[in-house]
Amino acid sequence: MQLSLEGVSKKVGPQTWLYDMSLAPRSANVTVLLGATQAGKTSLMRIMAGLDVPSSGRVLVDGQDVVGVPVRERNVAMVYQQFINYPSMKVRDNIASPMKLRGDKNIAQRVQALAEKLHIDMFLDRYPTELSGGQQQRVALARALAKGAPLMLLDEPLVNLDYKLREELREELGALFASGDSTVIYATTEPGEALLLGGYTAVMDAGELLQYGPTAEVFHNPKSLRVARAFSDPPMNLMKATRQSTGVQLLGGPLMALTLPSTATPQLTLGMRASAVRTHAQSGDIAIGGRVELAEISGSDTFVHVATGMGNLVAQLTGVHYFDLGAQIQVYANPMQMYVFDAQGMLLLAPTRTKGH
Repeated sequence: MQLSLEGVSKKVGPQTWLYDMSLAPRSANVTVLLGATQAGKTSLMRIMAGLDVPSSGRVLVDGQDVVGVPVRERNVAMVYQQFINYPSMKVRDNIASPMKLRGDKNIAQRVQALAEKLHIDMFLDRYPTELSGGQQQRVALARALAKGAPLMLLDEPLVNLDYKLREELREELGALFASGDSTVIYATTEPGEALLLGGYTAVMDAGELLQYGPTAEVFHNPKSLRVARAFSDPPMNLMKATRQSTGVQLLGGPLMALTLPSTATPQLTLGMRASAVRTHAQSGDIAIGGRVELAEISGSDTFVHVATGMGNLVAQLTGVHYFDLGAQIQVYANPMQMYVFDAQGMLLLAPTRTKGH
């Protein structure tokens, strides 16, 4: 099934919820809608599903405009943060319900396989009200997968789950999506989730579609500062700089031999991902002195917040490290791993990617 949105917008009273946008998600693939809360992801998905009508534009399914066709007449599977299950049915029957409507065979085996993948096989003979919120969300997710609809809409489906289970299910879902024929639209606020799911990513912000393309390409080549901010966790480190005849000069910092397009503006913004900032020098690095403001351990990484004369930086270090608050520190970064944006916030230069990255 090919879904296409042409010039779609949504206004509610004087407010614009979605600005004019066009998007054609790749069929039989996953498209991630990435953006902060109120970026417009849910509004866009409701229009895709037929729950809402756009204020302008067309929604095409295999070339046919389906604006105004009610959701019950569309073959769509949906899972939202507010999970919905049939309370009078046991988990087993909840998952099996769309298969029974189609008259499928081998229903019991397929229900068992889905339940195992989503870690709910031990709850098959319970009622949804006997489960936790996270467990009920997985039941709703299993039922949506069981439907096998050509269009599957998932609005932050893992948000109610604990961290460890989220990590496990992301990998499972990625494999399930890749092995299926459905066009999957998956909304999330988490850049890491988009990277794990792969496929394609549409970056949204305040009702605007900022960039769409293969996930890795959008991550490594954000076309603007707004995209870079949305697709960085922790946020990208940003520093003011100026264009010089021999390169780029950090304000209050060193001159770096970076080659910019001839059209580059005099005032620049330099971006460094937290993972590109180190506490040990490597060949070609520049040094930036500062003071430790905070050091926090998250999972297997340590995030060090450093106040410098050029602005605050965050360094993402692999492993568990300890720092004294207020201690003087030197952090290092390679100019070849930096992004350069012009005065309008548009990308001028991105780090060169090595093969396989």
